[in-house]
Amino acid sequence: MKRYDTADCAVLKKAELAPGIFDLTVFCPEAARIARPGQFAQFQVPGKTLRRPISICEISREDGTLRFVFQIRGDGTRLLSLLNPGETVNLLAPLGNGFDLGDPSRRALFVGGGIGVPPLLEAAKPFGARAVLAAGFRSRNAVTLREDFESLGCQVRVATDDGSFGYHGLVADLMDDIEFDVVFACGPKPMLRAAAGAAARRGVPCYVSMEERMACGIGACLGCAVRLRGGNGPYYGHVCKDGPVFDARTVVWEE
Repeated sequence: MKRYDTADCAVLKKAELAPGIFDLTVFCPEAARIARPGQFAQFQVPGKTLRRPISICEISREDGTLRFVFQIRGDGTRLLSLLNPGETVNLLAPLGNGFDLGDPSRRALFVGGGIGVPPLLEAAKPFGARAVLAAGFRSRNAVTLREDFESLGCQVRVATDDGSFGYHGLVADLMDDIEFDVVFACGPKPMLRAAAGAAARRGVPCYVSMEERMACGIGACLGCAVRLRGGNGPYYGHVCKDGPVFDARTVVWEE
């Protein structure tokens, strides 16, 4: 499998981590061999014209597997949640540009919101105990992958909107007393903007994984435009082809 190639992949594991949030592991050795943290796959859904983009949560080159954690957000992801071990699903993968992890001896802050947390798990692995995850969820029932990050040695701080678990408030409030040399973030745009601001105040790099509605996944339909800064002024790039990960300094955060 080359980049942007398709394959029928066997579903090996499925679990429901939280209400409406599913964990799917598929056997896809060619994609697993070349995939990088922060990239994504397009899932073919029976009966649907457009594929569904889902970020890669974990990569095992040894086992030839990719792990995906996704939330039901419509009929397409609902149908994907019905897949069971032993069935196959067609993937177009790996897609997009992932995280530039750089030197893993740095202190890394990972900032995730809701379903933006899963794409950070593979990226956190090289940093281990030098990483802190600041994660925000709606409530205790939506908290996922906390144990996965802790098993890597990462310190985990959780904020919930309703205060039912961890800090009661915004994940951005958790960043103030954390020491870090680099930031990796994925989630809603206001949270990414806050992470970019925290990094700018410390004078450290920040990489953000943007979320936009996506159709083709390869830059053909131009549907996932995002405004970026360039040498000749702002221009529009595309999350699927130019991202989903961008240097936060290149993103135009103002509406």
